[in-house]
Amino acid sequence: METRSNQVLVGSVVLALLAGLLFFAVWITGLNTEKRRCFDIYFSQGVGGLNRGTNVSFSGVPVGQITKISLLPNRPEFVWVRIEVDQQTPVLQGTTAQIKGVGFTGVSEIQLDGAIKGARPLTTPGPQGCPVIPASAGGLGALLNSAPELLDRIQRLTERLTELLSDKNQNAISDILENVDTTTRVLAQRAPDLADAIGDARIAARQAGVAAERVGVLADSTTRLVNEEGRPAAEDLRRSIASIQQTTANIDTLVADARPGVQNLTKTTLPEVNRLVRDLRELTGNLEGFSQRLDQGGVTGVLGSPKLPDHKPGKSR
Repeated sequence: METRSNQVLVGSVVLALLAGLLFFAVWITGLNTEKRRCFDIYFSQGVGGLNRGTNVSFSGVPVGQITKISLLPNRPEFVWVRIEVDQQTPVLQGTTAQIKGVGFTGVSEIQLDGAIKGARPLTTPGPQGCPVIPASAGGLGALLNSAPELLDRIQRLTERLTELLSDKNQNAISDILENVDTTTRVLAQRAPDLADAIGDARIAARQAGVAAERVGVLADSTTRLVNEEGRPAAEDLRRSIASIQQTTANIDTLVADARPGVQNLTKTTLPEVNRLVRDLRELTGNLEGFSQRLDQGGVTGVLGSPKLPDHKPGKSR
């Protein structure tokens, strides 16, 4: 009787456990019935720290996980990562994905960002059947990608510093420092002279300012004098010039009126005057001859012809 009661108890416990397992399986199945969407991401950088089941977050909020990670077929330079996120996750056109480290544990996650209000959902299938989210370099991945270039720049900088700190340059720098020290001492010794020079410069600047003020006053006075005295003189000069122009015009008119008379005088009167002058010259010559004959022979000499001298033959020798 006791054996039979123990078997009933064991059977009841087993049935209870089976019922609990069945209930747990149904509960798990109910949780997994949540609708999710898949997306593909192609990284051209290392994806260290990512594994299947790694968390996917959107602006820091967990929204899904990685379901597959492998090299892209026929394009091994890209890493193909497939993720699944909640149906309500706003994966829109403009959303990007990048790898970000979680603390200092070496574990990384995929961070989605770039939701823009009014943008259309990302629904166009990609080569692998799911919509593609563009990858952006950031965080640790960007640092690792830029590490070779950074190391190269550090190496070049080190080489240049080595060249700068060579023995020759060190000696040159030492000479420069010595010259600077010498110059500083000379300046310290000439400080009083420099102070006097600065004082003289200040006085000169002050005097220059006074001179500039006086020049300004002189310019104002000159401008006022020109305005007050120059304008009347300019007006008188304009009137004089106008009067001269009028006189010139009158002379031109007078010359034009006198031109016919002058031409007549030149063509008619001048020849007659020339003939009169010749006649007067001939009359003058005749009068001079008459006067000479009158002086030499008197009235007889004037009226009669002069006598020839008597000729007396002489003795011949």
